[in-house]
Amino acid sequence: MNTVKTGMLLAGLMALFGVVGYLLGGATGMMIALGLGLATNLYAYWNSDRLALAAHHAVEVDERTAPDLVRMVRDLSRNAGLPMPRVYLIDNPQPNAFATGRNPENAAVAATTGLLNMLSYDEVAGVMAHELAHIRNRDTLIMTVSATIAGAIATLAQFGFFFGGRGNDRPNPIVMLATVIIAPIAAMIIQMAISRSREYDADRMGAQICGQPLSLASALAKIAGGVAHVPNMDAERHPATAPLFIINPLSGHGMDNLFSTHPATENRIAALQSLAQEMGAAPQAGFVTQSASSPWGQPPRRGPWG
Repeated sequence: MNTVKTGMLLAGLMALFGVVGYLLGGATGMMIALGLGLATNLYAYWNSDRLALAAHHAVEVDERTAPDLVRMVRDLSRNAGLPMPRVYLIDNPQPNAFATGRNPENAAVAATTGLLNMLSYDEVAGVMAHELAHIRNRDTLIMTVSATIAGAIATLAQFGFFFGGRGNDRPNPIVMLATVIIAPIAAMIIQMAISRSREYDADRMGAQICGQPLSLASALAKIAGGVAHVPNMDAERHPATAPLFIINPLSGHGMDNLFSTHPATENRIAALQSLAQEMGAAPQAGFVTQSASSPWGQPPRRGPWG
């Protein structure tokens, strides 16, 4: 089913590429746009993870630079039956995290410094388990590729507005302006159509991986509160990457409706609370435990890696 959804999403985005090209440059513009769309698809498949990480200035860490976080991800990956992903840190005060990569063998998880400073050890484990669930469900390919293509559509529309056509070949300015405004929104709606339902699945599987659905629920509440007060300027500059994050990092996001990149946090928390009742209060066997030397739970500092 994920493969079918991936194909439908990429086909929809490719069609949107063609429509934008046609509106901006007629039949010739459509052919050029479709060619660019195909090239973008191929490039995004192999490089979308690098683009997403670079857009947020993520830095790869290891057991020397971030020992507790890396060991946590390793233990959770073992619980999930996954290869160990690459681990990245983003120097950003907003609490948030995302996963990326075309498959579990080429995956990465990234957490902001704000996330590690604000959340407890168990809450961070819940967030990382959520991201590993995306990897296990192979959501990361569709999410990162669609983010890359959505960003390319916005760029194509803007480029076409300023340079598309000459003289009589130039489309009506009103049509061009409408295309510049509507095309990125349409691309984002296509992203949302699939990404929003996957958050519920990742929450449920993530809670099962870490064994503590209430820790993940608590983490979601804290992240949502932090996002509401701490802007993420890199995300604002690259809004197509918003669906990658566990909570929408953009300012001004709102209700659980068609135009939201994520389900309402309250709904996700309620679902996790119901899951906690199903699982019982005790953590599942195999959950990673906090080491005596772990910096989580200690007075706030720059981060648990330096």
